[in-house]
Amino acid sequence: MTEIHEQYRQALTPRELYTGRIKTLTEEIRQLNKYNRLVVVLELAAVGLAVGCVVAYTMWSNAAALVVALLFIAAYVAIRRRDSRNSRMSDEKESLRSVYQKELRYLGGDFSGFPSGEQYVNPRHEFALDLDIFGPQSLFHRINRTVTTGGSDFLAKELAETRVRTIGEIEARREAIRELSEREPLRTAFMAQGRGRQIDTADILEALRAVQQMQMPSLAAHRLTHIVAVGSILVFYGLLAGAVFGPLSGTFPMLWVLLQILAVYLLFGRTLKRISQCINIILPRLGIYVNMIMLIVTADLKSREGRDIIRQLSADEQDALKSFQLLKGIINALDQRNEIWVPISNALYLADYFIVRRFLLWQDRYMGHIEEWIAAVSHFDALVSMATFRYNEPAATDAELVDADEVVYEARGLYHPFLGVKAVRNDFTIADLHYYIVTGANMAGKSTFLRSIGINYVLASCGLPVFADSLRVSLFSLFSSMRTTDDLAHGISYFNAELLRLQQLIETCRQNRHTLIILDEILKGTNSLDKLNGSRLFLQSVASLPVTGIIATHDLELSKMQEQYPDRFHNYCFEIRLSDEITYTYRLSEGVARNQNATYLLKNILKSALR
Repeated sequence: MTEIHEQYRQALTPRELYTGRIKTLTEEIRQLNKYNRLVVVLELAAVGLAVGCVVAYTMWSNAAALVVALLFIAAYVAIRRRDSRNSRMSDEKESLRSVYQKELRYLGGDFSGFPSGEQYVNPRHEFALDLDIFGPQSLFHRINRTVTTGGSDFLAKELAETRVRTIGEIEARREAIRELSEREPLRTAFMAQGRGRQIDTADILEALRAVQQMQMPSLAAHRLTHIVAVGSILVFYGLLAGAVFGPLSGTFPMLWVLLQILAVYLLFGRTLKRISQCINIILPRLGIYVNMIMLIVTADLKSREGRDIIRQLSADEQDALKSFQLLKGIINALDQRNEIWVPISNALYLADYFIVRRFLLWQDRYMGHIEEWIAAVSHFDALVSMATFRYNEPAATDAELVDADEVVYEARGLYHPFLGVKAVRNDFTIADLHYYIVTGANMAGKSTFLRSIGINYVLASCGLPVFADSLRVSLFSLFSSMRTTDDLAHGISYFNAELLRLQQLIETCRQNRHTLIILDEILKGTNSLDKLNGSRLFLQSVASLPVTGIIATHDLELSKMQEQYPDRFHNYCFEIRLSDEITYTYRLSEGVARNQNATYLLKNILKSALR
């Protein structure tokens, strides 16, 4: 039956699956809420009946009434536990439904439920700004489902990676993403842990580091003090027994208790207060980390990258799940301390001493591995986002990776992922050390096409599916210059910013064996003749480097580079058709664009405005 259910699930489209899961969870939540209302009535009834039985006992001294009262109290406790369990189940199902609702909105083009990654926008990055990797409506915005800020950072680093990866690294990542994309319940359960809010990984690490740097009484961890503490407790209970059942005065156990309380307070009171101040910030998040680690280590992943993460978290000697559970228990004990309970618990069983001892032993054994474990969870967190993107985009396909010491880029049916499956697709082949001049009218599709080339390469190099019928690529560095802006705060004009960007491009190209550059209008910040001469000079110079390029321009004169260097430069265009209306085909073809639309569009605007 499980196999049949899995085959049925895989046959559903993402939209059908999400819609079905939302419907099922909504009904389950309704039933739980209905049951919870009944439970409240039963709790009140059990309390009321227990009170009635106690009243009956006080009035008539009927022992049976007292027994029945105890039974009603036991029933109340059982009902209360069931109520708590049902409330947790209801919360979990609400979180799961919220995940599915966000994914359904994603399929409708609404990404507002996910962080956009604006904090990662960097105008000086080699390609991220030009290719819309970060920010509202960006690639990151579409992919990001991370529960932790550490996972968000990991995902951002992967999407903006400038190091040329190996085929082995990409195939391992692709294997991990593919496996998780087929494990929808695991992914959804993991994403639901966030309850709609990201855990600040840096806050947790900062709190733990602060505790690690504290000066704490290490004697609590020694075996001798443990023996002394246990002996002291036994002495107290011996004195207490002697006072209750024997000839000893009650003064003796009282004095012993006061000595215990004073000693524990002087030795550990301030330490526990400082620990509590640092660590209370992470208490609500520890339970979530325990749940996330549990999901990972029990996932039985087969991919190499997945197994590596599990191995990091579940080594026999240093088990992350056990460590976080122990730390959660210690922090719960700290959280339950209060002015009334502290002296009583120290009198009865030296509670503060044992809390400090447990923490010191935990710190000694596990603290050195915490950052590694949190990094492993962040890694898995990012993989879940990537896998969800793969699942949500069934029309995308895997790129073929070519082991070649040159630029290889052969695309069939390539289109921009932001445009969806209705986008016009184009075939395009880029040969190593060749340059492609793309001309065309405004809004004809030049810039979108250039971004399609770049963003699909980014996806391929991350192990993510690409938006093309097929894409065959080698591995090389990527640099773009499409959105240069001025920086008035630092006195940098638009033209100067362009020059600095081109200088950065040249430096990057010199540091890499092979680079694909994507340029949109070289030297836009100067006059037409100067721009043309400068563009020619730049292309002639950069052609001496191990660089391959694709350049969009409105300057038709630049297309004459093909006449001078027919073996290196090639002309392509996006042509439009002018009649009563402009027809945009968004089809790439060889040659130079003949029709422009700026004057045509301006005439129409003026005609309408001046009527």
